[in-house]
Amino acid sequence: GIEVILKDRDPRDAWIYTQRICGVCTTVHAIASVRAVENALKMEIPLNAQFIRNMIIAAHGIHDHIVHFYHLSALDWVDIVSALSASPSKAAKIAGTLSPWPNNTTRHFKAVQEKLKGFVSTGQLGIFANAYWGHPAMKLPPEVNLIAAAHYLEAFDYQRQINKIVGILGSKTPHIQNLAVGGVSNPINPDDQSALNMERLYYIKTLMDNIQSFILNVYVPDVCAVAAYYKDWLIYGSGVTNYLCVPDFPTDTKGTQFMTPGGYIPNGDVNQFKQITSFDDEFFRKNVKESIKHSWYDGNWTRHPWDEETVPKYTDFQDNGKYSWVKSPSFNGKPAQVGPLANVLAMYVAGHEPTKKYLGVALDKINGLVGAKIPLSALHSTLGRHAARAVRCAVLYDILEKNYQMLIENIASGDLATYNKPEFPGGTQRGFGFHEAPRGVLSHWVVIENGKINNYQAVVPSTWNAGPRNQDDAMGPYEASLMGNPVAQAEKPLEVLRTVHSFDPCLACAIHLHDNKKKELVRVTAMK
Repeated sequence: GIEVILKDRDPRDAWIYTQRICGVCTTVHAIASVRAVENALKMEIPLNAQFIRNMIIAAHGIHDHIVHFYHLSALDWVDIVSALSASPSKAAKIAGTLSPWPNNTTRHFKAVQEKLKGFVSTGQLGIFANAYWGHPAMKLPPEVNLIAAAHYLEAFDYQRQINKIVGILGSKTPHIQNLAVGGVSNPINPDDQSALNMERLYYIKTLMDNIQSFILNVYVPDVCAVAAYYKDWLIYGSGVTNYLCVPDFPTDTKGTQFMTPGGYIPNGDVNQFKQITSFDDEFFRKNVKESIKHSWYDGNWTRHPWDEETVPKYTDFQDNGKYSWVKSPSFNGKPAQVGPLANVLAMYVAGHEPTKKYLGVALDKINGLVGAKIPLSALHSTLGRHAARAVRCAVLYDILEKNYQMLIENIASGDLATYNKPEFPGGTQRGFGFHEAPRGVLSHWVVIENGKINNYQAVVPSTWNAGPRNQDDAMGPYEASLMGNPVAQAEKPLEVLRTVHSFDPCLACAIHLHDNKKKELVRVTAMK
């Protein structure tokens, strides 16, 4: 829908519209959109604007990863009801072996347990109402479930704190307001209360300092503990092992130098890794295509995004025909998995030191808990995606801190520029902008005719992963990853949820669906 709405509009406004693709992934669409238009116009971006953008997307990524593990997928592995029978003292002892987190105490775990009992006694489980409690696939001991429940509740506060950075720099969140084709609209003046000044920058540093310990002493150890207790799941859920990610966090004005590398790994073979090197990379530009052979759109084509059209045509579910609203992307003619696992593998192969450090920490922790060496190949799994996301979260913190330092140093040098004015020549310009979003490779593609948008396409992470079979009937990552998964109870397919949730799905990004019949889905009554 957004792709159709944008036709004939001013390219400078596209980022405001594309943010509305999703209420969770808003920042990422704004970033990819301005980059697409800037690419079409061959623009350079002031360093301060790059650093501010980098800080926003790093903070957003940290927020997103914490929310995903604790609040969107942890309850696939953690049995909250089991935590009611745990011994708080035993939980504290176990937690003490995982990390020195100060809240890992008997007193804190007892207070959390009492809070959970309060939920249960009212009969209104609230956020814990819908889950497969007591499912035979749940394996964590009561004490570990209690630890996870406590950290689940603590995570609410830490994800809120890191998201404040997005709000300060972006003017609001969700749907930041500070971007512009050519840079950002943040005026920098260390002495002006109405500008980005030292007081605001110092507050950002305070928020950053609060989050690091939670990432390293709670998030990473919790993921490692889940992986150790569910070590049998390190062989399930690999699916498509063609991995695609892109470089990000540019540190120059042209988008040729990046803090995180990206590239393509075919068939999981790291020896065939091919790096993507710039915002104008030919290898990336030529090899992204989308198919609608099995999607509810008019036609049966496979096209480059610049040549696509979005014309819905619903035909009902057809097992061997069209069965999804999601298009099917391919890279180099094949399905590709995108997301933190693809990103971490590519960065590791490229020799990215922070990735090597934090991946080593995670694997060592899992090895110690399991009592055996877990190979790197175990990352090709459902739990591997969770481990990679935790590693990436730690990497993002380092990037956030570094960009903060670079911004402060650049301001101190006397450079206060944040914006270069775009100029639109006559004729046709084509551009693309990519971003390594929390869920994986996001790219926006724009065709501009005489200063107006002629065509716009967004190829998003959940389209890559959730896409149906492609033009050659090859399965997309979700479908392929479910092959061979165990299912203990067909009527309660917890294991299916585990694997699909490990991708961090965002179907709002992949497709918007409108019900013309106006069928009521739910009715909410506000209590006075």
